[in-house]
Amino acid sequence: MLVVMQAHATAEQVRAVCDKIESLGYRAHPLPGAERTAIGITGNKDEVPAGAVDEMPGVQEVIAVTKPYKLVSRDTKPDNTVIRFAGTDATFGGKGLAIIAGPCSVESREQAFIVAERVAQAGAQFFRGGAYKPRTSPYAFQGLGEQALQIMAEVREKFGMKIVTEAIDNESLALVEEYADVIQIGARNMQNFSLLKRAGRTRKPVLLKRGISATLEEFLMAAEYVMSEGNYSVILCERGVRTFADHTRNTLDLSIVPAVQRLSHLPIVVDPSHGTGKRNKVTPLSRASVAVGADGLIIEVHHQPDLALSDGMQSLYPDQFDELMAQVRQIAPVVGRTVPGIGMHSPYSSVASDQANERPSALAR
Repeated sequence: MLVVMQAHATAEQVRAVCDKIESLGYRAHPLPGAERTAIGITGNKDEVPAGAVDEMPGVQEVIAVTKPYKLVSRDTKPDNTVIRFAGTDATFGGKGLAIIAGPCSVESREQAFIVAERVAQAGAQFFRGGAYKPRTSPYAFQGLGEQALQIMAEVREKFGMKIVTEAIDNESLALVEEYADVIQIGARNMQNFSLLKRAGRTRKPVLLKRGISATLEEFLMAAEYVMSEGNYSVILCERGVRTFADHTRNTLDLSIVPAVQRLSHLPIVVDPSHGTGKRNKVTPLSRASVAVGADGLIIEVHHQPDLALSDGMQSLYPDQFDELMAQVRQIAPVVGRTVPGIGMHSPYSSVASDQANERPSALAR
């Protein structure tokens, strides 16, 4: 069920409706919109009793939501969700594209700082790096744990980028919540429902990656798990699905971007690094992701990818990331989006800007 408030409804009227819903044994989820607030109702197996809230002051109408995902749906919130961060103009779901870049794994302080400086100069607002790595082999590098989180906190302090990193279980989530700005739930955990519920009780935005074989509805239902616990700051991420194709690591399904945007108000970003698994395909698929309407990109970058402890084959060299950003800047305006300025988050802004003015983009050659 969904309660749609009148455009002029006061905060007190919204609160009164929420209190009434909860007094009936349900859970109320107020979702402010550009013009009016909608209140999602969960926990009800049947329809809310007629007259329970529809005659209350400030209520415009009470409607049934037929989709299994309620809080995620555009029926509940017609306008796009925009996730903002204090102290920066970086957003997910706003006009500006969210650019997330960094190594697959944080391997050392030196490695993280070298990569962070370069991606910050190129315009990335978010630094990604794995502290906990769920690997196919138990003998592969599993991450540095809290040491990596501490290194990324230093990166944030020095370069001004927000931190995106993965939690793989409830224990690691507690530490990730302490250090990170965005908590990532990886593809292998998309249907780890206890972890999703725990992430829903945090106060940090959650970046939820699509499962390896997940349908669109399963993807949205996983986001519903997070939101049902009260965390409405969810970012979806397409990272490729398993198919019969063997020319890439996964099959990057860009059709899911407009499909999500038709059904849901949540922002969706694309990870062409995991989606392709091959360095030479990351930039072309990044261009396509922006063109199809994605709200951002998550790109793996390493200054020595041949020596990387994980996913070196899909990691761009810093110079390649510079070129990717130059190309994305030319495509974004065509679809009504903007891209961060070069070096806007780096202490080396003036140097980076001078270099950018001298370097022609790949599309202009």
